[in-house]
Amino acid sequence: MKNMEEKKMSEERRKLVILITRGLESEVSSVAFTIANGAITSGLDVSIFLTASAVDLVRKRAIDAAQVHPLEPLSDLMQDFIKRGANLWACTPCVKGRGYEQDDLIEGVVISGASVMHKLIQDGAATLSF
Repeated sequence: MKNMEEKKMSEERRKLVILITRGLESEVSSVAFTIANGAITSGLDVSIFLTASAVDLVRKRAIDAAQVHPLEPLSDLMQDFIKRGANLWACTPCVKGRGYEQDDLIEGVVISGASVMHKLIQDGAATLSF
């Protein structure tokens, strides 16, 4: 039985959930997306859950000029993340609390409750928080 479980784990990509709570006020958001893209490159299946002021990052045009040198511009990091097919979720109450709707957010962002993140964690995903 254990060999079957090990085989299943090796066939599935390991999952990583990254929780970001910081927005434009902190370089941590750029670092988080840099690490997320690196994790995808290394073969991990990565999902990001944005909460608190981090939901401001995905408001259209909010990050157009944001860059933490020597990192890539934040908009490029986020678009790279989305283009790779990774999950980018924005916390429903945080989005609503700011008066945002889906049309206010960049393409590829899904407004969602934390249950999507909890499901991955229950299934064994590793976690990082920024």
